[in-house]
Amino acid sequence: MRKILIVDDDQKTRELLKTYLEKNQYEVLLSHNGESFLAALQQYAEQLSLVILDVMLPDTDGFALCKQVRQRSNVPIIMLTASSDETDRIVGLELGADDYIAKPYSPRELLARIKAILRRTAQEAPSVRYYRFVGFTLDLAERKVIAQDGQLVALTGLDFQLLKYFVEHPGVVLDRSVLCEETRGRDAGPLDRSLDVQISRLRLRLNDDGKQPALIKTVRGAGYVFSADVAVAHA
Repeated sequence: MRKILIVDDDQKTRELLKTYLEKNQYEVLLSHNGESFLAALQQYAEQLSLVILDVMLPDTDGFALCKQVRQRSNVPIIMLTASSDETDRIVGLELGADDYIAKPYSPRELLARIKAILRRTAQEAPSVRYYRFVGFTLDLAERKVIAQDGQLVALTGLDFQLLKYFVEHPGVVLDRSVLCEETRGRDAGPLDRSLDVQISRLRLRLNDDGKQPALIKTVRGAGYVFSADVAVAHA
């Protein structure tokens, strides 16, 4: 059974989500503040399938917790924000969140987001295991990227999914709607900058110059293209 850790300071909301998600075959752990959340994360880190972080908490905020989670785990993260300001969403994505949802929201909508993320991050036995490009190796089986010097490249689950899609389609111009659908399971609105933030973050992780990128190039009015040569291997 998939295990989800939720931190929210509102008891009614916590219990509602727990009941709803358990009816949908998830095991749910609850925390009411940052301290209890970090204790639960320490205890269950290797067992968690997903984390849900409320931005506003009594002793800290979800952004700080997101940063701490990313220092020790690539577990998918959904941020909950009561603000309609896009800034909260951008900050969360920059810190490594995989998705966000604005309050008020329905449990059904949250469940759909959870299912989409877990479906995308499900570990399958791929026919191709490795993709190699300009010194980097993407390992599908272990869902990690190794640099030429042997160092692990720090990527969120969403970053990995985006890079995976790029290396699977080198030299192909991919429009924004396709990339959003592949990474988030939905199209982006005209004012949604989350994909741009994610692209910038991925370029940074791959040492791809943001002003003159060599790997992920912007095609004005069309989308993005992964321009590196990609080699594949099965084992």
